[in-house]
Amino acid sequence: MDDISTGTLFGLLTILILMSAYFSSSETGMMSLNRYRLKHLVKNNHTGAKRVEKLLNRPDRLIGLILIGNNLVNILASSIATIIGMRLFAENEALGLAVSTGLLTIVILIFAEVTPKTLAALHPEKVAFPSSLLLRPMLTLFYPLVWLVNIISNGLLRLLRVNIHHNDNGALNSEELRTIVHEAGAMIPQRHQDMLISILDLEKVTVDDIMVPRNEIIAIDINDDWEILLRQLRNISHTRVLLYRDTIDDAVGFVHTRDALRLLLKEQLDKTTLLRAVKELYFIPEATPLNVQLLKFQRKKERIGLIVDEYGDIQGLVTLEDILEEIVGDFTTTMAPTVSEEIEPQSDGSYIIDGTANVRDINKEMNWHFPTKGPKTLNGLILEYLEEIPEANISLIIEGHPLEVLEIENNVIRRVRVQPVEKNKTQIAH
Repeated sequence: MDDISTGTLFGLLTILILMSAYFSSSETGMMSLNRYRLKHLVKNNHTGAKRVEKLLNRPDRLIGLILIGNNLVNILASSIATIIGMRLFAENEALGLAVSTGLLTIVILIFAEVTPKTLAALHPEKVAFPSSLLLRPMLTLFYPLVWLVNIISNGLLRLLRVNIHHNDNGALNSEELRTIVHEAGAMIPQRHQDMLISILDLEKVTVDDIMVPRNEIIAIDINDDWEILLRQLRNISHTRVLLYRDTIDDAVGFVHTRDALRLLLKEQLDKTTLLRAVKELYFIPEATPLNVQLLKFQRKKERIGLIVDEYGDIQGLVTLEDILEEIVGDFTTTMAPTVSEEIEPQSDGSYIIDGTANVRDINKEMNWHFPTKGPKTLNGLILEYLEEIPEANISLIIEGHPLEVLEIENNVIRRVRVQPVEKNKTQIAH
């Protein structure tokens, strides 16, 4: 070292600091890459992405290589800085050692650590892909040393009972997927975000939540007089209608109104031919998740089914369209009233809601948080809360919402006035 000029040592020191910056930025860039975007680029045959993926397949080797290189250049830089300091402060070598150590620490911290790592964190692909051009041959060159370091470090991890081979491949659960969709921002239109979230929510929703309740099923009693039955068929507003004998629990099957109309035009329609046109019933166990039922509809080539409880009693009806509406929203062709039609805004800020409105639909429409684990309708929710059939004009509070029962008919709550929580809080404040 005595034969090397001070200027040359300064040059070597500069090169070592640049090398340290390279290793620091490479480490941060590699670890900051979006693994899903990386997989996408690999599928599109991106050369740099392929190199990086191979390096990241063994992160222990990659980190070992980078840290070996970074520590080597930093230690060598420290030695050269010490020699320079002692030369510049020959009369007081202790002062030269202190000055060189302090200055080198600041220089490395700023130019070889913070700045390159910040740059790599902000632009990981621009750093990682070019860096891989040098890291791959370096890994081959220093493999024996890297292997030895990995053997020792992995052995220490095993002593700590850390599974070094555990790799979840970046798998995401449904909640993490929801977060990604929500944070996509303008990259995914809001309408598409809503649809994706609805698909993820299918596993949380059961057929009971969206079914047409038993008492609202449009059905025809095949034992009625033929004139009555024929009039009902002519006035039906659905493409499929359920036929039953005396009670809906004795269901016969669904008939397509198109088939009935064809028989009517041929003057061949009677009870016998109508029963021949009936499609076999498809039963669905209650509490079946929508994602499961959607697949069953697809596999069985069915579009409509009756929901039954553990005793085999019919609880309601669900169609393929009902499940699709959970994903894309209400179809404009639906004949049933939408939740918006069941909620009437009032001038005082309150809402008058149909008692038969689905609680889950109310929550989605109004962004409220009524409990959905029990009864499915607002009427059922109030009855469960009061544990009796109330009189009209009775008031109660559920989840912070003041409710007033306005109308009761045939032991069913027909109309309810609901105050939003925000207004309730304002009233309390006053």
